[in-house]
Amino acid sequence: MQFHTTRWDLVLRSGDVTSPFHEESLSEFCSRYWYPLYHFARYRGFSDEDAQDLTQSFFLHLLDKVSLKHADPNRGRFRSFLLASFQNHISAVRHRAGAAKRGGGNPLVALDAQEANERDQIEPKDNVTAEVFFDAQWAQLLLERAMVRLSEEYRQVGKTAQFDRLRGYLDLTGTNLSEGYDEVAAELGLTVAGVKTLVFRMRKRYSALLRDEVAQTLVDPGDIDAEIHALYQALLVTEGRRLK
Repeated sequence: MQFHTTRWDLVLRSGDVTSPFHEESLSEFCSRYWYPLYHFARYRGFSDEDAQDLTQSFFLHLLDKVSLKHADPNRGRFRSFLLASFQNHISAVRHRAGAAKRGGGNPLVALDAQEANERDQIEPKDNVTAEVFFDAQWAQLLLERAMVRLSEEYRQVGKTAQFDRLRGYLDLTGTNLSEGYDEVAAELGLTVAGVKTLVFRMRKRYSALLRDEVAQTLVDPGDIDAEIHALYQALLVTEGRRLK
């Protein structure tokens, strides 16, 4: 996986059909961000099939209509731009589906085809909105990308085994870690103090990579802490809640 300087660079290149990187950037853009959007559609009540159709048609719309050329980084957060664009697309599809039904045609997406029991399984509960779930999936995406980058850094210096053994300590809150340092120190042939130093360095680097991932979706670097806080809150609110 290759990483671009900023996510906005990727968007702008995707929307510039004259760029030699247009197709490559658009393909990477679609493959990278489809899941948070798919999950948003599912939580809005769409079936698995309809959510996939909506997500696919959204990216095809970006390709066919070259909508990305209108993307403006100065308008704010990248995730907000993407979600707003997708919501507009859903509204447009609903409108076309309704018009097709009134005219006797077939809708592009079967928006009301879910069985009643399936709809009950995926309706929002506990006042957690689809937007909050989208933010949680977005946060998870950034966490995973930071982890991939960290793993690659360790691989490049021949420390993949060390990374694999210590990655369990990367829960920055410390709430999911039950293993002490003694066993790991014995396995790696280090002192407990040495393992603690390695874990400290790994956490620090992981945090830096995560901040970098967040920064790439923002215009103002001064918004990084607020963005991380918002995404962290979304993860907390949605913890344990998953679509069936």
